[in-house]
Amino acid sequence: MNSAEVYNTDADFRRLLDRLEARIEQESPVTFDEALALTELPDELVPALSALADRVRRRLSGRSVDLCSIVSARTGACGEDCAFCAQSAHYHGVCDIQAMSSAEEIVEAAKRAEASGAHRLGIVTSGGALSDEDFAIAVDSVAKMGASTGLGRCASLGSLTPERVKRLVDAGLDRYHHNLETARSHFGSICSTHSYDDRVAVVRMAQEAGLETCSGGILNLGETPRQRIEFALELRELGPDCVPVNFLDPRPGTPLEHREKISATEAAKYLAIYRLVMPKTRLRLAGGRESTFGASAEVPLTSGVDAMLVGDLLTTAGPSVADDLATIDALDLEARPLDA
Repeated sequence: MNSAEVYNTDADFRRLLDRLEARIEQESPVTFDEALALTELPDELVPALSALADRVRRRLSGRSVDLCSIVSARTGACGEDCAFCAQSAHYHGVCDIQAMSSAEEIVEAAKRAEASGAHRLGIVTSGGALSDEDFAIAVDSVAKMGASTGLGRCASLGSLTPERVKRLVDAGLDRYHHNLETARSHFGSICSTHSYDDRVAVVRMAQEAGLETCSGGILNLGETPRQRIEFALELRELGPDCVPVNFLDPRPGTPLEHREKISATEAAKYLAIYRLVMPKTRLRLAGGRESTFGASAEVPLTSGVDAMLVGDLLTTAGPSVADDLATIDALDLEARPLDA
């Protein structure tokens, strides 16, 4: 595609969609300029884009929707200054501070998640690197989850060392989660206490140890449409097994508390674009989905998503898992692990 190509009419955009579908079927990657052009797609054509993304998703995952749940094992008092986060000690976000849970408490949360229908549980802790004591609890929890449940085992424990990665692998961890959060060119606007390269290094370390990786971010942090596409291609290059997409739900007391929420139509557009850019990557709908899509819970599941974060989030309550399962069933999809 010529980077100077201009799309002025619905017919122009429909030809682009047709061309991209053929290209994806031939396993030819969507380019930066093509993805950027899709950001200008008129709202009335977003359903056509979503339908294309859904066809691509079905070729990858069929009717399966993978469900992941999380437990906030250590909450609040975070020394990082991420501008969106209520857990940061730099701001005045509304967040209960909770010391590290015990392994027994984490395993009980895993059992509840499995009973509700989740396929995987992520152990999530606030802050950067864990203390040796807290990290030992996390390792013990991973091992005990394997003995007590059939869940996939994921962890999001901040920064790592090769020795710590090995301990997690030896305990039975199969996936590590560490979001990039936003595009490299925008990262400095939302966080100054660590770098974008720091985050990439953690994901690479986990990949080199043979772990699956889960890495995505949050849309609507003040980034431009161009930066959203930059981010999508950076994620494609990093190559995580799963990309969670969150939409900012502005938290009181944080620097982004007054930011206007993204519309459901715009959110669906970017989910679909991310699916086209990463046609073979699991795309997980994560935080902010209830405040973004409201009663239209089916929209993301018809816009390229093949995985969902279910249950409560880190500092806010999530939608009912039963309601999510009902939505999946109504769309003739099936809640089933994507690797089953």
